[in-house]
Amino acid sequence: MREASMREALQLTKALADTQRLRILVMLEPGELCVCQIVEVLALAPSTVSKHLSILSAASLVACRKEGRWAYYRLADASGSDPAPALLRWALESLQKDAVVARDRKQLKTMAGGNLEDLCRRQRQRGVATAGAPAPAFRKTARRV
Repeated sequence: MREASMREALQLTKALADTQRLRILVMLEPGELCVCQIVEVLALAPSTVSKHLSILSAASLVACRKEGRWAYYRLADASGSDPAPALLRWALESLQKDAVVARDRKQLKTMAGGNLEDLCRRQRQRGVATAGAPAPAFRKTARRV
């Protein structure tokens, strides 16, 4: 097994050290998704989701294919001695019973089979209204003492 360089190790740990990126990885576990579907579930600006996907791609955790104007992401194929697949398996297994993950899966199921054109059109119409808004489960709430 080859040893990961310091840079590779940092890219991988950085990629796994963010809630939104972990949510993306779990969303991709069943299969490929269009970026607009990921944007919809995370309720983040497309540019923010793009940055997260770029970080995951640099860490060799996801792969992308383009079809016309659509970009589709999937979990990257395991390659030999690369440490990423083992860490990815661990992360996915650790998050199986997480409430946010369950909510994301439920939302993806309701979107399944939907028209991607319509989804992207709705996102453009909403524009800035949802850009940068945190997902409901991650909003901070005041604590009563």
